[in-house]
Amino acid sequence: MKLKALLALLLCSFIGFSQSVNDYKAVIIPLKYDFIKTENQYRLATLTKSNLLKAGFQAFYTNEQIPAGFDRCELLYIDVKKDNAFLVTKLFIQFKDCYGKVIYTSETGKSREKDYEVAYKESLENAFVSVIALHYAYSGKSVSTVSSNVTQAAVPVTAVANTPIEEKPVANLSDPNLLYAQPTENGYQLIDKTPKVVMKLLKTSRPDSFIAIKDGIQGSLNAKDNQWYFEYYQNDKLVSEKISVKF
Repeated sequence: MKLKALLALLLCSFIGFSQSVNDYKAVIIPLKYDFIKTENQYRLATLTKSNLLKAGFQAFYTNEQIPAGFDRCELLYIDVKKDNAFLVTKLFIQFKDCYGKVIYTSETGKSREKDYEVAYKESLENAFVSVIALHYAYSGKSVSTVSSNVTQAAVPVTAVANTPIEEKPVANLSDPNLLYAQPTENGYQLIDKTPKVVMKLLKTSRPDSFIAIKDGIQGSLNAKDNQWYFEYYQNDKLVSEKISVKF
């Protein structure tokens, strides 16, 4: 009986997860992961996209133009992590929401190959086995729609007002950490005085909010109280960093 109860619990957990993943329309792929030195090194970004398409997802690179009709919080953001191990290459996949919170972590893919390119590709392919096994299919119920339904059920009488758009913060030009926004095809890249690219921004439907990627961390850049804040989840806790930007 205990075994049956455990199996039932695991099945329910799996179904619950599948439903949450199915609420997302597409996946955004970074061109570089933390454990590699250059963009698309060993063609890992290319391999990621081909496996996502095989798994049934729509997928876009961070430098691709995202079609109209996609809200940033209807998208998942994929990351590939490396586990340090002796004589074995181990990679696992994480899907995160628009705030950087981990939605799903794959099984760890392993390889004993000595050549880096072969080992990384084999490990990534093996990690994707558990992702493909999810049999992803978009449910048509976006995350924002689900949230809206919950709010209406909890407060049936009160109308929920749209969140007002914040005015774009005025940059403090004397700030030594000031970043400068350079337009790109689908957003901006923020550079420091070096100049070095510090952060990449993707446009959303709101001028006061961007999808943001910094040092391999995916989150959002939001305007609040005449300041820009880079917000993301770390160890299930929301982190908010003040960022000074000159657009």
